[in-house]
Amino acid sequence: MSEAGRVEAHGPPRHGAHGLVEVALLFLRLGFTGFGGPAAHIAMMEDEVVRRRRWLTRDEFLDLLGAANLIPGPNSTELAIHLGHRRGGWPGLLVAGVCFILPAMLITLAAAWAYVRFGSLPSAEGVLYGVKPVIIAVVLQALWGLGRVAVKTRVLAAVGVAAVIASALGVNELLVLLCAGVLMALWRGGTRAAGAGGRQQGPGQMMLGMPLALQGLAAGAAGAVPFSLGGLFLFFVKVGAVLFGSGYVLLAFLRADLVERWGWLTETQLLDAVAVGQVTPGPVFTTATFIGYLLGGGVGAVVATVGIFLPAFFFVAVSGPVVPRLRRSWVAGAVLDGVNVASLALMAVVTWQLGRSALVDAWTVGLALLSAVLLLRFRLNSVWLVLGGALTGLLLRTVGA
Repeated sequence: MSEAGRVEAHGPPRHGAHGLVEVALLFLRLGFTGFGGPAAHIAMMEDEVVRRRRWLTRDEFLDLLGAANLIPGPNSTELAIHLGHRRGGWPGLLVAGVCFILPAMLITLAAAWAYVRFGSLPSAEGVLYGVKPVIIAVVLQALWGLGRVAVKTRVLAAVGVAAVIASALGVNELLVLLCAGVLMALWRGGTRAAGAGGRQQGPGQMMLGMPLALQGLAAGAAGAVPFSLGGLFLFFVKVGAVLFGSGYVLLAFLRADLVERWGWLTETQLLDAVAVGQVTPGPVFTTATFIGYLLGGGVGAVVATVGIFLPAFFFVAVSGPVVPRLRRSWVAGAVLDGVNVASLALMAVVTWQLGRSALVDAWTVGLALLSAVLLLRFRLNSVWLVLGGALTGLLLRTVGA
């Protein structure tokens, strides 16, 4: 473990009622205030569980982040489930995931009701105008802290730079992660062979092979089919079980089946659904809630939401107990080191892309700089910064600034 990770004291897991209440309150709050997508969610979780509560060291947090990136589904939600399991055991796993998802689901459900009732989406332009600059500062703070722990050697730094370049050029996120892990395993194996040699093996192969095997399930169903709640559920289970990458990848999956193949949605409805998932706090995958409501009302919203998130709980439950053992294998440890650095590289590229659309004038640049000062100098909780940014954005849009 690195020196930076070792100095972070952390509390013991709590498997009783008090630990579950802690987990529930934290992830409910993050679910209501987690604007900005997965990179922002990860940054806010790091701030809460590493810096403030010290439930985990940075090294442990990075290992869970790397593990979440190696399985399909919404990465920030899976990280929340991992953190709940580490803090509260198996009940904590369920509590953290449900509490992180539920606020976004309810907000998206209200937006879907308004969309059906009034034929348009409530304006969120002012909120996003103020929140996005704050998110830039929050994510940059997390990248700085996590990067100092993850980039332990010059080789890892080189892998991180290569991952940034590959991601910026449009290489698939999963391929970037896998290549980074394999490169580090080969490098570590070469150095060991040059030193002492010997036989090596580790338990990481299952976690690396599982995503690739699941990709084969992504083949779409044949022909147009009539809408049914059962079909809706199975479709979103499939999406949750095979999807890697960003919300844009989710859009491609939804468009191929729901619009082109089955004709359940129009192109406009799909784009509006994805827009709601982007502008509401919490996981982007609550796009499924909006689509479920359009197709099947309240029951459809619940069915679609459960379907898309159910695989995440399963994959974390299967892989979570393996994570602490991975570090005891030099192969799996090397793979995790590479994946951790590549995960931060992907976050950095997303932050750059978000920054280009967020910092559009003097007001937004000022908000980002002020947020950075409040985070770094005064250690202000990122949740209050996000709420303050939302209120500032609404005020500035109201007065026409």
